[in-house]
Amino acid sequence: MADEVKLHGFRGSPFGCRVEIALNLKGIEYEFIQEDLNDKSADLIKYNPVHKKIPVLVHNGKPISESLVIVEYIDDAWKGVPILPRDAHEKARARFWAKFIDDKCIPAVFKALGSHGQEQAVAEAQEQLQFLENELKGNKYFGGDNINLVDISATYLAYWLGAAEEALEIKVLTKDKFPKLTEWCENFVNCQTVKDTLLPREILVAFYKKRFGKA
Repeated sequence: MADEVKLHGFRGSPFGCRVEIALNLKGIEYEFIQEDLNDKSADLIKYNPVHKKIPVLVHNGKPISESLVIVEYIDDAWKGVPILPRDAHEKARARFWAKFIDDKCIPAVFKALGSHGQEQAVAEAQEQLQFLENELKGNKYFGGDNINLVDISATYLAYWLGAAEEALEIKVLTKDKFPKLTEWCENFVNCQTVKDTLLPREILVAFYKKRFGKA
């Protein structure tokens, strides 16, 4: 009997995109259920009563929520391409950097964008991004030659940030300051597994222009 896999998400969410990338890496067929974030479905509320947020993966009727928790679940539940390293120390490091991206990097970048490029906010975001620049160590991906949990965690930085920068006409992740991170962004979004999950850039740019009053 085939697994029944459903993903409650929203096209255009970088957090839902993380889960789609993981599913694609494993070659898992799934049903995508588009949620209206202003009128969430009864199923979404039932499956994620604590946060009432997307994404939620439902595997054979059992729900899992929170994007990075879901990605780890996918890695545990299905064989195929590994998403987390098998070595205990390397696995712990991957989890550390994934948490760092969520707790430090993305909030700092959000603050810089929300300030419309205010110098201090941009400097604070760049301070966090520098840690990721150093961590890449010249590798193609944070996982070395293959995409891993850290790469998936940084999906927002790879694609959404550039669209927001274009819409606001500011730069946070600059090529001169972050040559390795810029190259990583290109490698990541041009990987077919990732590319298949992404909205066209012009849609995101238009969204950010409207959101930040630039339209």
